[in-house]
Amino acid sequence: MQIISSEFLVSNTEVAKCPNNYLPDYAFIGRSNVGKSSLINALCNKKSLAKTSSRPGKTQLINHFLINKSWHLVDLPGYGYARTSRNQKKIFQKFIILYFKERKQLVSAFVLIDIRHEPLPIDLDFMYWLGEKKIPFSIIFTKSDKLKSDKIKIQIENYFKKMSDQWNFFPNHFITSAKKKNGLENVLTYVEELNKLK
Repeated sequence: MQIISSEFLVSNTEVAKCPNNYLPDYAFIGRSNVGKSSLINALCNKKSLAKTSSRPGKTQLINHFLINKSWHLVDLPGYGYARTSRNQKKIFQKFIILYFKERKQLVSAFVLIDIRHEPLPIDLDFMYWLGEKKIPFSIIFTKSDKLKSDKIKIQIENYFKKMSDQWNFFPNHFITSAKKKNGLENVLTYVEELNKLK
């Protein structure tokens, strides 16, 4: 798939105010500072579609972007150490949970993981929650340009070894680099295949 057009639609904290149409949603979410905004911009080949910041936790709303006039890319707030108050984090968590539970247009989530780090409980717990709720998701490993290929392989193997404590099977995964644009076409091809099944 080639992204020909991408445009911002709406930001909000209420699922009821998300675009009310038949177009499918693909939600991108990950721990703060995982490189989500950079990945979204690279996928859409636009430098400032999603706002990037040196301060983690910049995304604080449900952001809908219309892609190729046919599907929505949804940029969700990161979880983790965003510099917000405890009360604000609870608000984020609440509307993220409601989005996943109530958004009927959601086809799949993409959980972003920084490939440089060891498996973290916050990521594993979130994916386990998605699995319990039977919400389809794939893993996107980000920042692969920071590691050599042999180290990438080791990191992936270690990650799924850790997941095997709770999972009998593993989700789809993609190895990407927003900087070098590695793996992005694979993500878009997967979205295209899912759209054909709609």
